[in-house]
Amino acid sequence: MCRLFLPEGGLMEQTYKTVGCEAQDEFTEQRSRFIGYVRPVKTEEEALAFIEEKKKYHWDARHNVYAYSLREGGIKRFSDDGEPHGSAGAPVLDVIVKSGVTDAVIVVTRYFGGILLGVGGLVRAYTRAAKIALEAGKIVTVQMCSVCRVVCDYNMYGIISGLIPANGGIIDDTGFADTVTVDFHITPAGLSLLTKQLADRTCGKAVPEILGEKFFSDIKNN
Repeated sequence: MCRLFLPEGGLMEQTYKTVGCEAQDEFTEQRSRFIGYVRPVKTEEEALAFIEEKKKYHWDARHNVYAYSLREGGIKRFSDDGEPHGSAGAPVLDVIVKSGVTDAVIVVTRYFGGILLGVGGLVRAYTRAAKIALEAGKIVTVQMCSVCRVVCDYNMYGIISGLIPANGGIIDDTGFADTVTVDFHITPAGLSLLTKQLADRTCGKAVPEILGEKFFSDIKNN
């Protein structure tokens, strides 16, 4: 099962691409086994911890090549880990950058099969390993959303529960007591439209309250 890691708060970007979950895939090229691992991360410490984890797990592998890219500070790092200069880490980072992905780390483990691939062959193999790792992790677009709540009478609940998804919002929780409480998240643009529509449809009785902001990957632009 994929576990979602979503960064929060503090940075200027309102949308960016990352990988949705930690994942892996592999292939064999000329008897060498290439295993591509990917994980979303928020800090350099998390990236280095993941790299070290894979190095320890694959202690018997010939190479554990890596690359990572972080939003904060625009950090980009890579290592060939003993492969010829420019044949391994740089191609992996190139895949990350050209995919538009950030806040992600890739480790490519190679078990040498006894046949030399040459620099060109290594570039192609490490590029392929990085690509299949990203595909396994699933690239997602993350957007900054407003986390909101609206309290309404029962006779307004049907209107509200329909207008939120119609404007691209996602309902997170609903509480039923003397009144109905609906918690949801939505893009700022979607919230602006929703607020106007609610004012019209409920005569101004249902007004969304903004509780905060958070990054989400499940929002679709309408």
